[in-house]
Amino acid sequence: MALMKLLPHGSQVGDSVSVGISEQVLFVLKVLDIAPYTWHVSIEQCTPHLPSFMRMKLKVRLYHDVRMAEVCASQQILNLRSSYHYPNDKMHQRNEKEQVNFFLAEWLKCCLQHGFSTVKQI
Repeated sequence: MALMKLLPHGSQVGDSVSVGISEQVLFVLKVLDIAPYTWHVSIEQCTPHLPSFMRMKLKVRLYHDVRMAEVCASQQILNLRSSYHYPNDKMHQRNEKEQVNFFLAEWLKCCLQHGFSTVKQI
């Protein structure tokens, strides 16, 4: 699980780390909840020069037993459904959840290849 490589070993609820891709692109990962087989983690972009609506915000559920992660919330979408009828009132794509999970996978690859540091927040 790529996301676990970015989090400190033995993390507790409330622990967070900063991950930098460059001097200008920073993210904070925070452990929200820990259960025996799952964790909930938030990922937020903290790039100061970007307006808040353009910053990445994800809530991710990690399944340790199957070594998988899924995006539960993205930007202003608090509960992602597995699929949407199209067209719909909010104009979600039919496969919105699949696209957001693919984005998470690509983001993780980028962080693991180009991330310059992870620093535990106090």
